[in-house]
Amino acid sequence: MPLLLSREHPVPKDEDVVVKQVSSSLVDAVATFNHSRGKKFPEQRTLAGDAEVTGIGFVSGADVTVRFRPAEPESGIIFVRTDLPNHPRIPAHISRVVERQRRTALSANGATVEMTEHLLAALVGLGIDNAIVELDAPEAPGVDGSSKPFVDAILAAGIVPQGIPRRPFVLFESASVKDGDALVAAHPGPEEHLAITFNLDYPDPAIGKQSLTVTITPEFFRDEIASARTFILEREIEFLRSQGLGTRSTARDLLVFGEDGTLIDNELRYPDECVRHKILDVIGDLALFGRRLHGHVLAHRSGHRLNAALVREITEQSQIEYERRLLTDAPVMDSSQIEQTIPHRFPFMLVDQVLELSPNQHIVAIKNVTYNEPFFTGHWPGKKVMPGVLIIESLAQAAGIMVMQWQGRGYGMVVSMDHVKLRRPVVPGDRLWLECVGVRVKDKTAIIKTTARVNRQIAAEAEMRFVRNDQSDELLSA
Repeated sequence: MPLLLSREHPVPKDEDVVVKQVSSSLVDAVATFNHSRGKKFPEQRTLAGDAEVTGIGFVSGADVTVRFRPAEPESGIIFVRTDLPNHPRIPAHISRVVERQRRTALSANGATVEMTEHLLAALVGLGIDNAIVELDAPEAPGVDGSSKPFVDAILAAGIVPQGIPRRPFVLFESASVKDGDALVAAHPGPEEHLAITFNLDYPDPAIGKQSLTVTITPEFFRDEIASARTFILEREIEFLRSQGLGTRSTARDLLVFGEDGTLIDNELRYPDECVRHKILDVIGDLALFGRRLHGHVLAHRSGHRLNAALVREITEQSQIEYERRLLTDAPVMDSSQIEQTIPHRFPFMLVDQVLELSPNQHIVAIKNVTYNEPFFTGHWPGKKVMPGVLIIESLAQAAGIMVMQWQGRGYGMVVSMDHVKLRRPVVPGDRLWLECVGVRVKDKTAIIKTTARVNRQIAAEAEMRFVRNDQSDELLSA
């Protein structure tokens, strides 16, 4: 069944850009659907140890140290601003993108990080799924204008598998966005890799036209893409400096082309280095989807803003089609089957249906919040709102179903919760989508990432730790 609708979607202008709170866990769920179609993918990977790179920020001119650290499975890539109080975390996700000229920037929890594209390209290009990226400044170091210094540091630290299958998103239909003459589209292609075609048609003859098609593997990225550097015209860099930007950068830090087309104080690493760098940018921006994209991306005169618009389009369309499919298909479990799995009963059974289930790995369930829920009688008269603790309880029950009585040896009981957040009210008439992903499921313990959504907006989220309770038969028969 197709996961995407083919349509063109105009790029929002700067003043129309709104940062949306979109659940990345639904993207995870769609990726699980891909995985369930019979495809087997490699394990998720993270760093074996810490890696550090220092440099100067191209925008601010600040001294910057970036430190890459290992991260748990299913956590994705998360930036941490260590220079700010409480070390705010910024997920590398399309919902966190804020508009900037000529670069990709992310914002969350009152903090922003800029120039993320080369750093993200290094991680994703090398096949890393989960990482913590600590920065002590508002932007990543520019280093030499490429991903190579990051790649070298990561490879020196080492890369390790994490024992949980990767769940990429395999394109089955096309999506595209355009802005004037610029266009970027994603089409079905290699089901095991990402292929990229980039047509660079720079308006200035100093750079001109270049075209290249590549299939991205860690080895190819390391050898052929990672060292391609940022390029700019001499008059453009002079304008930026007049605005107080890039004041510490020199022509040795990136490719600067003069009015006559000559390269100033530098040499090309490849004859087509400029188009290779544009492919590097695409890889970094596609990382904001939150999962690996498998297919063929074709770009013509695309930049960061257009790349992000494509990611946003794929995310929105995949969510709509995925939800439609789940609601149309017969449920995996109805209420009577749920009663046979967990000990909860009316009025405290807060899961109505299970729509998708991979035991110990992933579940999507729903709770239809009706006007007649008993708790609305007192919470609150005149303004009915579902108690946040009951939203969390709904998630805990869904997670309990996911561990499926621990292969017949007991069911799960919650013993702790971390990163609990209540983000929006849930009221009568809402359909609560309950999504849980097993981060680490062992013989007697499990860590499960949970998210509750209404209309594709996060209502609540928590990371829960379960232990196996071996008294399941007694409780289920009580």
